[in-house]
Amino acid sequence: MKILLHDCCAPCGAFVVQELIKNGHEVMVYFYNLNIFPEDEYKSRLSEMERYCKKNNIPLIVGQYVHNEWLESVRGLENESEGGQRCEKCFLQRLNETAQKAMEEKFDGFATTLTISPHKPAEVINKIGRELAEFYGLKFIDTVWRKADGFKKSCALSAKENFHRQNYCGCEFSVRK
Repeated sequence: MKILLHDCCAPCGAFVVQELIKNGHEVMVYFYNLNIFPEDEYKSRLSEMERYCKKNNIPLIVGQYVHNEWLESVRGLENESEGGQRCEKCFLQRLNETAQKAMEEKFDGFATTLTISPHKPAEVINKIGRELAEFYGLKFIDTVWRKADGFKKSCALSAKENFHRQNYCGCEFSVRK
């Protein structure tokens, strides 16, 4: 299958790209993360993914970065706990954009790196992905990438590749004090 992979960062994305390719999929990475703050962090994450994709000859599409648009979409949810309604809205926004892009570019399906994190609700993310896949007439790879030591393997790959690793999800509300 030709898969468009929504990617949040190289530490998460590199392992998932390898797994999808190992499973016989043709993969293109879609870096769409208007939630990431500050902009320097966004640029750092993007740069690392560009470096990885170039090194491994993986096609990469970069979505628009309009952080103010994201802030507007989560207005009123700033004080939600991590993994709550704000995050669900963020997942929906980024996965919807990925599904639209996959449909427009004639991909068979899409996937996301978001389920590799032990800090994210995989069941919520995969439910959103399946619903969007049905709506857009695509397939959704609903793998929980952190299973079978996936998260541990992604950390080892990150160390091997010397990736910049952030210590928070991405938005200003998820920064750990």
